[in-house]
Amino acid sequence: MDGSLAGRDRWARFAAYAGFAIQGLCFASLVTRVPRVQEAHAMSDGALAVVLLLVPLVAGVGSVLAGFLFARLGSAVVLRVAQPGVCVAVALVGLTGGDDRALYVAVALFGLFVGAVDAAMNAQGVAVERRYGVSLLTGFYAVWSVAGILGGLWTALANRLDLSLAVGFAVPAAVGVVFSLVTGPRLYGKAEEGHGPGAAELRAAAVRVPWRPVLVVGAAMGVFYLADAAISNYSTKFLEDELAASAAVAPLAYVAYQVTMVVSRGVADLAVRRYGGTRVVRAGGLVGLVGMCGLVAAPNAVSAILAVAVAGLGLSVVAPVAFSAAGRVDPTGLGVAVARLNVFNYVGFVLGAAVVGAIAPVSAEHGLRLAFIVPAALVLVIVATARGFDPAPRSAAPAPAPGGAVPQAPG
Repeated sequence: MDGSLAGRDRWARFAAYAGFAIQGLCFASLVTRVPRVQEAHAMSDGALAVVLLLVPLVAGVGSVLAGFLFARLGSAVVLRVAQPGVCVAVALVGLTGGDDRALYVAVALFGLFVGAVDAAMNAQGVAVERRYGVSLLTGFYAVWSVAGILGGLWTALANRLDLSLAVGFAVPAAVGVVFSLVTGPRLYGKAEEGHGPGAAELRAAAVRVPWRPVLVVGAAMGVFYLADAAISNYSTKFLEDELAASAAVAPLAYVAYQVTMVVSRGVADLAVRRYGGTRVVRAGGLVGLVGMCGLVAAPNAVSAILAVAVAGLGLSVVAPVAFSAAGRVDPTGLGVAVARLNVFNYVGFVLGAAVVGAIAPVSAEHGLRLAFIVPAALVLVIVATARGFDPAPRSAAPAPAPGGAVPQAPG
């Protein structure tokens, strides 16, 4: 690798880090203020569950649309357009006042852009990992978590200062837009990702990418995001409503969750290189199970924060190692397997919002505690499917494309 190429790769890696950071900041800034949004709109718990369910449903559409656009435009263009869209949507949520219809529109826009960004940033991360030839994806997710910590701390401060929703959301949104516009041009372009010239190659590549290994790691990732949705969307509310935490303390559960994610993801790449994805994910699943069970049994806010921290320590490895595994079974570098796997992200979030939202109203005193039992039990799926996180790399041998042409495998 010559010096100019090495420099190009470093800039692309930095830009991908920025993409993950902006997403983590905006997401955390929104979910940790869910109780304030509920208050501003005088929403019941059932209505809140519908709003939270809307995000992953629309995000799934955004992810699928992004996958189609990758072949024509490349993931960098999608990310450069959709990421500022996420930031603007977050700001719009704060401007809805008590207008429920405006809230639904803003949340739908947020979901659409979030889905596109998730697919695109992971495609960029996989492209960087391919170029470097070593496990790097957990490092990208560590940056996501660091930004999530900052978002959660900002929410705690905004609540402490009694800032309006508009101001509380506008600050991280503005930061995100600026960083997105500055770093976006440094992302890998279509040719550098290994993308072919058009849709014909994408269709041919889709035939060659096997479904089974994607489904195996997808099942584990769906469970992770189910648990993650429960913690992200409801941990702040759980501490306030059922454990009598103050509005300034309750967001710290999400902060603790992200802190331990950073710690875990900071060393996970080295662990994967040494022990393999299977052992790392299996150990992570067991630690995550302990944390989720601790959350269900938590008698007070402090123990709940500690339990969520343990859950984050274990569960944090699942998504990045899953995307890395998907990259290995895609022989083309077109992002087909990544786009497929990303759908499980939203399957998990939909189930998380639906399950918790359905169970929580059962008991005014212990509704959320009961709802956390389901994701806790399902974490066992992660342990059971861990073997699939070390798939054999697939050959890049070209397959006939429609019309008899033979697509060239990217280097």
